[in-house]
Amino acid sequence: MLDVSTLWSLQGQLLLLIAAGALVRRLKLIDEEGQAALTNVVLYVTLPCSILLSFMMEVDHSLLSHLLIVFLLSAGVQVFSFTLSKLHYRNVEESKRNVLRYGLLVSNAGFMGLPIAGLLFGQLGYIYASIYLIPQRVVMWSAGLALFGDRNQSFGVRMKQVAVHPCMIAVYLGFLLMFTSLALPSFVTKTLASLGNSTTALSMLLIGSLLAEPGQNPFHADRSLLHFTVLRLLVIPVASFLICRMIGIDPVITGAGVILAAMPGGSTTVILASKYGSDTAYASKLVVFSTLLSLLSIPLWGMVL
Repeated sequence: MLDVSTLWSLQGQLLLLIAAGALVRRLKLIDEEGQAALTNVVLYVTLPCSILLSFMMEVDHSLLSHLLIVFLLSAGVQVFSFTLSKLHYRNVEESKRNVLRYGLLVSNAGFMGLPIAGLLFGQLGYIYASIYLIPQRVVMWSAGLALFGDRNQSFGVRMKQVAVHPCMIAVYLGFLLMFTSLALPSFVTKTLASLGNSTTALSMLLIGSLLAEPGQNPFHADRSLLHFTVLRLLVIPVASFLICRMIGIDPVITGAGVILAAMPGGSTTVILASKYGSDTAYASKLVVFSTLLSLLSIPLWGMVL
């Protein structure tokens, strides 16, 4: 059974980092130019390093069939989430609509999901979670990034920009390293780790600073945000759970897949909203609000699984 205190400690860390970002903004240690610079550092430096690191794993051939099932399950969740994102929020203003749709596509499975899967299912949980994240990494920097593109540009131009984005280049290199088993020099790996491991802290600081903008009420949640949270924390994992049970998928694979599908909105929602001119304050609320409610929902999932 999931150690609830460990989970709350992990989520508490996120919330404290957000609070630190808000304090930094209130003390005027960072301004709008600083926020823009921080966004660029995360988007073009630390995130690509983090993504590349996530692909650097040894694939256990004895588990290959199980890993394939995990991969297909994750891909199915992404298709389901993409369908939900297309069906909902048509009557919401565009700056918020892009945020809500991206939030459905991309969860915080990278930071929160990996350790929680490990707590629940041991070493297998870590392995399955690493494979589960691959389709999400691809979607978040392809279809997800395209949501924030300039709508005045042609589809081809926007897709070209997505294809050459540093985070997508990190995905290409990651697949190359994973399938060829190429080993990078240790000093390169350590440099990537130093940069990539700072992504979560920098992202949360940015979220906090955006929440502390003058005139913002960080605790106000409108109907669309409540609706998003129900879809993100309940509908998507319930659908995953029911499909896995109907097909008869291995219980450990089912458990890892469902708990990863139940993660709150990802911090990259705020990063991309800030970079591409969407509603950053709303994106920050989405991450904070869904993370707060996940303090209740994820322990419940842990008990069910």
